[in-house]
Amino acid sequence: MNLISWLFILLDVLLVLVTAGHVLLNNRDSRAALGWIAVCLIFPLIGPALYFLFGVNRVQMRARKLDRRTGFRPHPGVDRRTPALDMTRAITDLPHPCRQVARISEAVTGSPLLGDNRIDMLQNGEEAYPAMLKAIQEARESVFLTTYIFETNRTGRQFIDALARANRRGVDVRVIIDGVGELYSLPWAGSLLKRKGVRVSKFLPPKLIPPTVHINLRNHRKILVADGRIGFVGGMNIGDRHLADAPDNPSRVIDVHFRLEGPIVTPIQRTFLEDWFFCTGEHTIPPPVADPAAGNAICRVIVDGPNETLDKLDTILVGAVSSARKRVLIMTPYFLPSRALIAALQTAALRGVAVWVILPARNNLPVVHWATKNMLRELVQLGVRIFYQPPPFVHSKLFVVDGRYAQIGSPNIDPRSLRLNFELALEVFDPEVAAKLAAHIEAVLGVSREIDLTTLENRPLAIKIRDALAWLFTPYL
Repeated sequence: MNLISWLFILLDVLLVLVTAGHVLLNNRDSRAALGWIAVCLIFPLIGPALYFLFGVNRVQMRARKLDRRTGFRPHPGVDRRTPALDMTRAITDLPHPCRQVARISEAVTGSPLLGDNRIDMLQNGEEAYPAMLKAIQEARESVFLTTYIFETNRTGRQFIDALARANRRGVDVRVIIDGVGELYSLPWAGSLLKRKGVRVSKFLPPKLIPPTVHINLRNHRKILVADGRIGFVGGMNIGDRHLADAPDNPSRVIDVHFRLEGPIVTPIQRTFLEDWFFCTGEHTIPPPVADPAAGNAICRVIVDGPNETLDKLDTILVGAVSSARKRVLIMTPYFLPSRALIAALQTAALRGVAVWVILPARNNLPVVHWATKNMLRELVQLGVRIFYQPPPFVHSKLFVVDGRYAQIGSPNIDPRSLRLNFELALEVFDPEVAAKLAAHIEAVLGVSREIDLTTLENRPLAIKIRDALAWLFTPYL
């Protein structure tokens, strides 16, 4: 063997050792780690190159780099100006089945339980948009809006005009639009708002100089806060697509949104201002707001993103399913749960809990729909019931346990929401709210079609292969 051959072998051995060390120290899945090491051994030079291209979690690396560069960190502590309930007393006062998940979410988030809140469910744009526009029109001090998609069709223009009018009358109006989500519509909403004098910032927009495209670091939160007293959260973007009562709207989407009053609005506003600081470097301390009691709901804000070392939302969902005694209701447009959540759903069904998952029969992301069908069998065969609700596409995100605990907000149950996006969810400990959400889900179940094990197993071979291939890309969907 000549010198070049020996150098080639030495380089390959060195790369294999470096790659194997990186895999062992950073990969938490033993099967994936063993697989990558095997690839490096079997394919000289190419194996290590493949690993550093596709095996390294660059999402978390980039997010933490942004933390160091900007100081962006959703702070988990208690805002002492917020009238928080005493945590220990609040958890003790909760119904016994709720205490377990309340303790888990307290430990995971460090955020307080806040009482005396009112939550109103708004169905589709026909109910949500007038309420949101009314809050903007009546605001006297501040309007803070975050959205992933801001279309510039008729609905979008109504919001742009309302925000501009509020700005002209001296209200502190600020808008954050996701840098990728804004690209869904032309002309861009940010440009139209800026022309009208509204302060707008884009969350990690793509750039040519220097070349920057953070496809996976998206701000998927939907927040509207008016005067620090009225808030809106949920899964609804801004645009005509959410006007679901118009049958001639070819892209119509069914969804729910939520209007909030009470102390819980304060940490939602704080989340917006933290995002604003990240986007602009401008630090704002809002004036304290003394909210009167607005209702009976006890709530907690869950702020999650890829810059966190712990998957907060996934951990809390697993804890909630594990604490269930009677029934778990899940409605989500995208359903690719983690292995831990799959195991929790299976175990709950095996111990007699009714676990029902409601998905859209027609999905706007076919690849996600195919990947989901590939993994449903392992749930159905252990007693989890899966239902498909008829078109149009349903974007609602609801999670209800035992008629006492609920989660609402922007996250889907998929890797993009649970690991790759910046999200905001709201825990609700309130039988009245949970009962309303459960009633909504039960009404949908009345027109939905259950998928049984026979249907899944009798898919044509070509369809099974297609679904399995889509499932391989689950971590990136």
